[in-house]
Amino acid sequence: MPAEPIYKRVLLKASGEALMGSQGFGIDVAVADRIAADIAEARAMGVEVGVVVGGGNIFRGVAVASKGGDRVTGDHMGMLATVINALALATSLRKLDIDTVVLSAIAMPEICESFSQRATLYHLSLGRVVIFAGGTGNPFFTTDSAAALRAAEMGAEAIFKGTQVDGIYSADPKKDPTATRFDHLTHSAVLEKGLAVMDVAAVALARENAIPIVVFSIHEKGGFAEILTGGGRATIVTDN
Repeated sequence: MPAEPIYKRVLLKASGEALMGSQGFGIDVAVADRIAADIAEARAMGVEVGVVVGGGNIFRGVAVASKGGDRVTGDHMGMLATVINALALATSLRKLDIDTVVLSAIAMPEICESFSQRATLYHLSLGRVVIFAGGTGNPFFTTDSAAALRAAEMGAEAIFKGTQVDGIYSADPKKDPTATRFDHLTHSAVLEKGLAVMDVAAVALARENAIPIVVFSIHEKGGFAEILTGGGRATIVTDN
């Protein structure tokens, strides 16, 4: 018998960069398929899963602002990039016969459904994976903030932040070999230490709603399900 999951309903935050694989741009379908397989494994354990995916593999709104462009327009372009990624991940999940719905914070009914909390809870009750696209629907907010917001709205028991490394470090371990890895932290410690795992607004929102943040490597096949059952390697952020 497989181990019982610790959490019954979670929000998975995957960066757009994770979908690039070893490419310099765009979506590596093999990577999208592997992440979908990890989500399918969690669903097989009875875990309800919501997903927020970033758009950095296609476009970053801050890139426009940094070159003198309009930040609001740039962020809208970034939101559209997250819709592309959400559709790609949904396609990978459906190939595995996982019932999946994409809910966008920006209305585009010809492509996907519009987000509402009511729709989210309805689709989760039917056992569907819900992928949230379009960020929060507002400029000046990151997809990390969208992840914390959607986690609160769907009643998630934890936010799983899939990153390039296996937890939270005092510095980028790929650049600083002396960086210290943390097993456990509080939300307040993450904010006070300025640890760049999620942006300040996202961590503060998770703290206010008492939602733990579990930081793990999105590149470890089967890692999501393993950590859901209390194994694997991750950093847990909680005030409990």
